[in-house]
Amino acid sequence: MGTKARQIVGVDVDALLEKLNKAFADEWLAYYQYWVGAQVIQGPARGAVAGELMEHAGEELGHAAMLVERMIQLGGSPLLKPEDWYKMTNCSYEAPEDPYVEVVLEQNIKGEQCAIAVYQELMAFTKDKDPITYNLALEIMEDEIEHEEDLQAFAEDIKLMRSRR
Repeated sequence: MGTKARQIVGVDVDALLEKLNKAFADEWLAYYQYWVGAQVIQGPARGAVAGELMEHAGEELGHAAMLVERMIQLGGSPLLKPEDWYKMTNCSYEAPEDPYVEVVLEQNIKGEQCAIAVYQELMAFTKDKDPITYNLALEIMEDEIEHEEDLQAFAEDIKLMRSRR
């Protein structure tokens, strides 16, 4: 634990660690939602969308690693049991029970919109009080915004393809 790193944080560190763990739970569930969606997806542009989902899955896993590093710097630890992810999540998990491409895209778009809100809230909580966590949240939020744009572009392209038939 970084004693000085914890001391310079101008917010309740325990509350911050809880927020970071909730975001960590979100990232793991997002990783799995993307990964499993890429495996089962069906419909138009399946291959291209599956590739995009796999790319996003890897980035979500990277976000989880970034969050763990920050929690450890602050003297905390990540959730150690996957069942705790469901208890702590902000954004939940939507199983791709209907694997049709447009349904899977919509589920993941909703997840990204939730993630954007989570990181906005984390940025507001740490603004001018914890620049390290603030910048971390900003970096992750930039990725989440890009993910939302990518997924919405695929959804729009598929709608356009259907309307041109």
